[in-house]
Amino acid sequence: MRAVLIGTYEMGRQPFGLASPAAWLRRAGWDVTCADLSRQQLDEHALAAADLVGLYLPMHTATRLVLALLPRLRQLASRARIVAFGLYAPMNASLLRDAGVDTILGPEFEADLAAGATEPAPGLARLTFAVPDRRDLPPLSEYAHLHLPDGARRIAGYTEASRGCKHHCRHCPIVPIYQGRFRIVAPDVVLADIRQQVAAGAQHITFGDPDFLNGPTHALRIVDALHREFPTLSFDATIKVEHLLQHAALLPRLRDAGCALITTAVESFDDAVLARLDKGHTAADFFRALELTRSLGLPLNPTFVSFTPWTTPASFRAMLDALAAHDLVTQIAPVQFGIRLLIPQGSLMLNLPGAAEWLGDFDPAALSYLWRPLDPTADDLCSAVQDTVAHATKTQRPRPEIFAAIANLVGGVHLPAAAPVRATIPYLDEPWFC
Repeated sequence: MRAVLIGTYEMGRQPFGLASPAAWLRRAGWDVTCADLSRQQLDEHALAAADLVGLYLPMHTATRLVLALLPRLRQLASRARIVAFGLYAPMNASLLRDAGVDTILGPEFEADLAAGATEPAPGLARLTFAVPDRRDLPPLSEYAHLHLPDGARRIAGYTEASRGCKHHCRHCPIVPIYQGRFRIVAPDVVLADIRQQVAAGAQHITFGDPDFLNGPTHALRIVDALHREFPTLSFDATIKVEHLLQHAALLPRLRDAGCALITTAVESFDDAVLARLDKGHTAADFFRALELTRSLGLPLNPTFVSFTPWTTPASFRAMLDALAAHDLVTQIAPVQFGIRLLIPQGSLMLNLPGAAEWLGDFDPAALSYLWRPLDPTADDLCSAVQDTVAHATKTQRPRPEIFAAIANLVGGVHLPAAAPVRATIPYLDEPWFC
């Protein structure tokens, strides 16, 4: 039995979503070929001989790339069962089937995939996870690096200590699938995966859990063991604002274990918008978390959904003012300023009271429901911001210069008198989130 596993885009990281099922399939006796199309070409000979082709869909961008690829795959792998798996597969099932996919699996996919994916089990499986098999993926040096404020770079690996999330943020694509549930990966499996990546050159590890402190005892057990074995290894993780405050007493342990960066989804400084998104925090909560992490020497990487149906030029200007006032200009990845809300099929945003005022039809090409801002001028501003960011990033302008160019689009922003040219916190070199 021959299987080809294909990934198209995983935010510049070596794809965990290929390495994990590869381990399960090989254990079940399959001959597996992995292809990360962000770094490799399709192996046409392997596809022609394949009995199963698995397509990993962890996110929006990857799904769009897979849909564009499917006509060619159906020709090259004419005898294979084609399976789409990952978070974005169930919510786009009808589109994928119309494009030639035979079987749809969700984000707990490994057991069904190893069984041949002919009849996926109902519900959200509880799996006993295996150590990912990364043997035929490109080397870690070809993937993401952590950039430090002094200009140094570290090769970054990636693993997951849990899946799913306990929370119900209304705009999050995880919620319709996991519905407030999360699954932990056994610490020995996580540590074995990190161990093999360190042996392959990793100097830093990204934990890709939707929220690293969904299970704080589990998370701390892993990072404590990690630091004992690899005292110079750094890591980053994603943690909700709510959890940063709730588990403030644990943050020094994260720092001391090597935490170099915490990403937190702020989304907005408008409390009315935060309430609509059901984020579980206010703007004031974020600024408390910012003060807390700064006092501990823990760099914070805030992310935003800058354009929602309720964004206006005035509210966008207020966001920029707040970022400048709190010395955050160099801490924000420029792509964040142009992020526009995506509403996939099944999103809880569809049930928001008053949604009919701004919600349109589902657009299959965009994999999102269309929506129009209540202030029509916000769409023009969003396009201008996106164009500014694209040009400035392409020409490698420093973050303060990009911020100033964006601020100039709305005017009246109180820019800092002088900002460092270089980012003042560590950052990964592919800051994309959807």
